[in-house]
Amino acid sequence: MNVRVDFTPMVDMMMLLITFFMLCTSLAKPQSMELSMPSNDKNLEDNDKSVTKASYTITIYVAAKDKIYYVEGQPKYDDPSCLKETTWGKNGIRKVLQTHVTEDGTQPVLQVMKAKAELDLKKDQMTEAEYSAELSKIRGGTINGEKIQTMTIIIKATDSSTYKNVVDALDEMQICSIGKYVLDKINDQDKKLLQEKGVE
Repeated sequence: MNVRVDFTPMVDMMMLLITFFMLCTSLAKPQSMELSMPSNDKNLEDNDKSVTKASYTITIYVAAKDKIYYVEGQPKYDDPSCLKETTWGKNGIRKVLQTHVTEDGTQPVLQVMKAKAELDLKKDQMTEAEYSAELSKIRGGTINGEKIQTMTIIIKATDSSTYKNVVDALDEMQICSIGKYVLDKINDQDKKLLQEKGVE
């Protein structure tokens, strides 16, 4: 008498598994991070590239050995004292961003974070699309129908910095609900400023 294994039920089980995995993968939405890169258009004037006010700008330098530095406003390349060192986390760069006061006495990052916190309280009453649309408006500077000036953060990484630190800097942008931030290359003036400060 020949003994054989009947694989007919296995086909049914495989179809169930395939259906299950297809449903799970279609429900998982990919998460992406919005990122603006500086323009390479040579026809743009320097004034057009820097359309934001100096007091609404912070330049972050990501350096070697988990070091992070920042300059409030436009970097003064002839004055190395404008470059300040800070740390990572809530008591470091996050606190710098949140407590930054502009020339007109406002704290744009705190304003946006407060508006986002109020929106998060209503999140259960909204669809995902409605919440995302409202959050985009807040990050863009529209709070309760009024337009405000938001911060622009410029992130520059040295050649000796790590990929992890750059991602950490981008994470801080998400935590602080900053809508305008760019990754820019370090130019010769930046290199000179960092060297005078002894930054690797």
